Amino acid sequence: MGAAAPLSGRLADALAGAGYAVEPGFLSPQAARALVVALRVREAAGTFRPAGVGAGAERAVRPDIRGDRICWFDSPDGAAEQAMSASLEALRVGFNRELMLGLNELELHYAQYPPGAGYRRHLDRSPQGVERTVTVVVYLNDDWGAGDGGELVIATGAGERSVLPVAGTLVVFLSARFEHEVRAARRERLSLTGWFSRRAAGVAPR
Repeated sequence: MGAAAPLSGRLADALAGAGYAVEPGFLSPQAARALVVALRVREAAGTFRPAGVGAGAERAVRPDIRGDRICWFDSPDGAAEQAMSASLEALRVGFNRELMLGLNELELHYAQYPPGAGYRRHLDRSPQGVERTVTVVVYLNDDWGAGDGGELVIATGAGERSVLPVAGTLVVFLSARFEHEVRAARRERLSLTGWFSRRAAGVAPR
């Protein structure tokens, strides 16, 4: 992984400007493969569930809208996940230092899209008592090519920005600003996806 301080400063500059950034090589190929191994361990333990859309009483599983299965990354298990958590924590601290965002939490989950599944264009929604501020995506797909599909498409003021989910690539963007979608892929698509959030005073962690 890149040096935390220069990387967080560079990404903070991008968030303050365009509002998003794409950082290829955030993870080494070895680190990405180690996280896939960790994902498979969780999968074998039966911890993945179909993802839902909406919030509260309106939350529902709608595979016509969102087709991934997720496993919340509540606590890191093993060296690969611990290293990932440490790198993202360094980004959180750096964003607070550079942008004074007051980020105090990271919500993070593995996302597993089977072939043909996607996620329609949407804006990241915050659960009650939490303000999702910066969306974070780290891709884990080895040997991914343009013909595999599965692009993340971010709707910017200058048009759509399309990002292939290549292993090791990091994407960050301001959660409340950018609608985005995940296009269907021709093979399984794997990532870590989450949000740096601000939590209202007196609200307990999830």
